[in-house]
Amino acid sequence: MSSKEITISIVDDHPVVLEGLHKLLSEADGMEVIACHTTAQACLNAMEHEPTDILLLDINLPDMKGADLCKAIKTIAPGTHILAFSNHSERSLILQLLQNGASGYLLKNAAAEELISCIQEAHNGLITFSKAVREIMARPSALDLQGTPQLTSREKEILQLISDGKTTPEIASQLNLSPMTVETHRKNLMHKFQSKNVAALIKAAITQGFI
Repeated sequence: MSSKEITISIVDDHPVVLEGLHKLLSEADGMEVIACHTTAQACLNAMEHEPTDILLLDINLPDMKGADLCKAIKTIAPGTHILAFSNHSERSLILQLLQNGASGYLLKNAAAEELISCIQEAHNGLITFSKAVREIMARPSALDLQGTPQLTSREKEILQLISDGKTTPEIASQLNLSPMTVETHRKNLMHKFQSKNVAALIKAAITQGFI
């Protein structure tokens, strides 16, 4: 094996997919598939002893969530570049994989040339996506379209107290306001964050950096 070859491991619980990927990548110039696994645990065991340059990761495995496996692999083999490979195109899932250390995300309908190109880009330290995923990531999310709510200083104060678990009477007492005034602020906050309940309000506020 040439020292310049990119070493690749693949984990996918479908043997037919594994066989096809192994054949495709083994025939690609400058690449060598050195391991194929059908479970997350087998992949973890192998990566502890022989980490590879690239791990092609199917995120739907029977024994562990793909995002969790991604995080675990980056802990034991931080030098391995992980490319998530999936039929799922949810933006939130793509972001979760990236947050857990993945170097890229490809849909399984990607062309062979795209797959090889993404492997090369990841090996060079780039974050990479297949064409379809790039289009998904380029679209504004609902949160982007909604925009950041404009809050008054009092609303920010009440929002923080709500996130601390304070009730309306407790907030009213602490801020020397009437319970009715606090309830009005609470309703305004729910409207501004387009939230139907307190849990959704707090989640939206955290996501947008208010808490």
